Amino acid sequence: MKELNDEVCCVGPESEAPVTVDQFLCFALYSASLAMTKLYQSRLKPLGLTYPQYLVLLALWEKDHVTVSELGARVQLDSGTLSQLLKRLEQAGIISRKRDVGGDERRVLISVTEQGQELKISAAGVPADMVSVMDTPYEELADLTARVTTLRQKLINALP
Repeated sequence: MKELNDEVCCVGPESEAPVTVDQFLCFALYSASLAMTKLYQSRLKPLGLTYPQYLVLLALWEKDHVTVSELGARVQLDSGTLSQLLKRLEQAGIISRKRDVGGDERRVLISVTEQGQELKISAAGVPADMVSVMDTPYEELADLTARVTTLRQKLINALP
């Protein structure tokens, strides 16, 4: 097997398949995700938010007044996890959940409250802070994001 100086190897012929945990793409993605989440958590804690709550709010700040199912699809959370998360955000006064009285009353619309909009202002520096911590040029981060997004879609398409 080729030496790759502890970098992730590209899977080619069987003889080049990863051997050590550090050579597996799945481990590189997993461990990077853990590190990223920990860094975000330290920045979000003073705002009273968890990382999953922040992701949900990012989606709502992007597009408000959405159904629970639309929001779940957007942030890729199952309904059980999302329902509990939304309940906590509602109790904190950050979002509201209301029946869609103008349409299908079985649908619940999620909206950001005024307090939630104020939180957006408070959290505005988090992305730039994270970019500076990563110490990587923006173009490289944009390329990496696009490549990981493409990989994610391929993995989703491969699910049974």
